[in-house]
Amino acid sequence: MCQYSCEDGFATDWHLVHLGSRAVGGAALVFTEATAVAAAGRISPQDLGIYDDRHVEALGRIVRFVKGQGAAAGIQLAHAGRKASTAPPWDGHGAIAPADGGWEALGPTDEAFSSSYPVPRALTAAELAAVVSSFRAAAVRARAAGFDVAEIHAAHGYLLHEFLSPLVNTRTDDFGASYDNRVRLCLEVVAAVRSVWPEQLPLFVRISCTDWKEGGWDVEQSVELARRLRNHGVDLVDCSSGGAVADAKIEVGPGYQVPFAARIRREAGIATGAVGLITSAAQADAIVRGGEADCVLLAREFLRDPYWPLHAAQQLGAVLPWPQQYLRAAPPGTPAR
Repeated sequence: MCQYSCEDGFATDWHLVHLGSRAVGGAALVFTEATAVAAAGRISPQDLGIYDDRHVEALGRIVRFVKGQGAAAGIQLAHAGRKASTAPPWDGHGAIAPADGGWEALGPTDEAFSSSYPVPRALTAAELAAVVSSFRAAAVRARAAGFDVAEIHAAHGYLLHEFLSPLVNTRTDDFGASYDNRVRLCLEVVAAVRSVWPEQLPLFVRISCTDWKEGGWDVEQSVELARRLRNHGVDLVDCSSGGAVADAKIEVGPGYQVPFAARIRREAGIATGAVGLITSAAQADAIVRGGEADCVLLAREFLRDPYWPLHAAQQLGAVLPWPQQYLRAAPPGTPAR
């Protein structure tokens, strides 16, 4: 979950406490927010970045603390595309002009996400090659910082999803029109990251399984992409949805995206992660036990309760080690971490 708490992409004490608290709270894997692989790929000027070698030191401090609590440390590599250069949500999400600290947004075409967002410039083929290189370089930095898991963000209407969606990608070159061309950028980024990310470490890809609009990206296309991702060395598909277009009608409800994870897992033969309004221990446990997904990824619920795993373990009758500093508040017999 983006924190909008950086300057020039550098992680701060807020990120250390924010991410470190989830590790203290028993999370198995703690992911950063969407971390920009290029300065122009930030959603807002306050976004986290990994486009400069100088970013590694502060991220490494966070990684060491997270891993010291027994959690794995993950980073989400992202490029905001046409949704870049916008204000934090508490300031209205609108476009930020270059004179006010913004920059030129980039996308498949020159069509804006909405009237309040910046009008992007269409990327050239040469610039797309540079985008691929920026993901590769970011993965090298991520490993230098000590991260255990890398996730490529290809969802929520950001750059890679923009190229996937026929509602957004109306190009007629080698990166548009046909399905093979629309998935080209995503697969090139995956190949570039996998080429430098250690084989023994997991690589995830987050996708929006549907645009929630007729004629857009859908679950059938997602299943085929997942097959190709598996063949490119991806270990897990993180199954979200939406974000490509502003007028989508999303059918929201508890666990509403879990069927996407179940179908991709079944038909593409790849591990999946389930997300979206998963709030209770019993609900999360049932998803994994029932074979609908291989793991559950929580976001808003962790904002509400950093210690959700410790509470979930108690509710499910499981024993989860607690930090030794907190043992005086733990159930009798709880082991120390």
